[in-house]
Amino acid sequence: MREYFRGNLFANTPDINPEFLQKGGRPAFMIRAVLAATLSSVYGIYSGFELCEATPVPGKEEYLDSEKYEIRAWDWDRPGNIRPLIRRLNELRAANPALQEYDNLRFHLCDSDQVLFYEKASADGSNLLFVAVSLDPFQAHEVTLFFPLDAVGVGESEAWEAEELLTGGRHLWQGSHQRVRLEPDAPARIWRVRHWTSTESRFDYFMSPTVVPWG
Repeated sequence: MREYFRGNLFANTPDINPEFLQKGGRPAFMIRAVLAATLSSVYGIYSGFELCEATPVPGKEEYLDSEKYEIRAWDWDRPGNIRPLIRRLNELRAANPALQEYDNLRFHLCDSDQVLFYEKASADGSNLLFVAVSLDPFQAHEVTLFFPLDAVGVGESEAWEAEELLTGGRHLWQGSHQRVRLEPDAPARIWRVRHWTSTESRFDYFMSPTVVPWG
């Protein structure tokens, strides 16, 4: 089925306003955006998602003012929006072949049931990404992630480098066990592991500008 079928992961739909979004606020929208944009090669959002629109019909998983019934005029710059994050996710999807494939998803271990940790890699292995996403929009979580060193291409005693694509920054790590903290206002991390050539400058890499898209 994977040869012809692609699962389209919608972060929300015009028909369902889930309780998770109603009660989780802005962090819940960020969580669902990252999950949808990185778990599948195809994702979508319903109008108003980037504005964290979640006003429900009382007691129901339905939007109070749904575009199923009326035309909405949105203020796309209204406070609390996650447009910078959506833009950054789309930039990463365009720049990383691993996020354009559907059948390359591998889940990995972490020591918390409130965090998903997974890998996306291009077919030739040249583009390798790891994603950690908190599923809790209310509390911070410190977790140990177990990176598969066979995929990274190093031994347990060797150092390896990861570029953090959402929050900015670079890490020089050693070993498979890495401790990270995920906050409600920054609930996800996406790392790209670099494979160095002899002509590349690691100094330039570590000194290059970083991106902080949470807004």
